[in-house]
Order: sequence, then C-alpha cells, then structure tokens
Amino acid sequence: MLCCLSDLEDGEARGFDPFKIGRDTVFVVRRSDKVYAYRDVCPHYGSTPLPWKKNAYLTRDAQHIFCSAHGATFDIETGTCTLGPCLGQSLTSVQIAISQAGEIRLFLEPEEGPIRTPVATG
Repeated sequence: MLCCLSDLEDGEARGFDPFKIGRDTVFVVRRSDKVYAYRDVCPHYGSTPLPWKKNAYLTRDAQHIFCSAHGATFDIETGTCTLGPCLGQSLTSVQIAISQAGEIRLFLEPEEGPIRTPVATG
C-alpha cells in the first residue's frame, strides 16, 4: 500500500519508496476524483528525480507536474511534457488500484514494467 486516499488531498502529489531503495521512485497525484501515478524520473535525463524537495512534484498552481532540474512541465492526466527540453515525451506511468477501504496500491507487470491507469475515487 502506498497510502490511503483520505491522506491525499485534491491537488496534492506525494512520493513513495515502494522498493525500499532509499529515495522516492514513484509518486501519485490526486486530481478531483482521480489518482494518477508515475515513476519519479524525468524523461529528459533518465535518472533525474523530478522534485527539488520531498513531495514538490507540482507547479505552484498545482496544474502541472514539474521537473525542478530542467524546468519541464507535464500534463497530470497523461504525463506528456508540455514545456521544456523533453517536449512531447512522457513520464512513465504506473498502474494503481484503490481498494474499497480507500487504500492506494501499486501494481507492476513483471515482464512489461509499469503501465498507467487513472483510477476514479468515487
């Protein structure tokens, strides 16, 4: 389990270390009644984490995902870069599910790797 839906406010993003490697490798963003999940790496430079500090994944107005290293912005719903050096590239999405108890869980395909499926909360 990454977290409970009730712990994530609308317009909030939060990073997690589900593989216990010592840094956040996945983050989730709640937007209205949906939650989106992505790997915490910029497509412009494969191993660069997006935030400059813990959980700082969004622009000030919380309308886009933001890479603090390159200034790139990404669409929250699609993960596509809308501005910056990786224009047209996308974040790598990961599949999540929300249980009836409101637990946000991460699911990874063993051979294909993570895929994105936005999950409705209501």
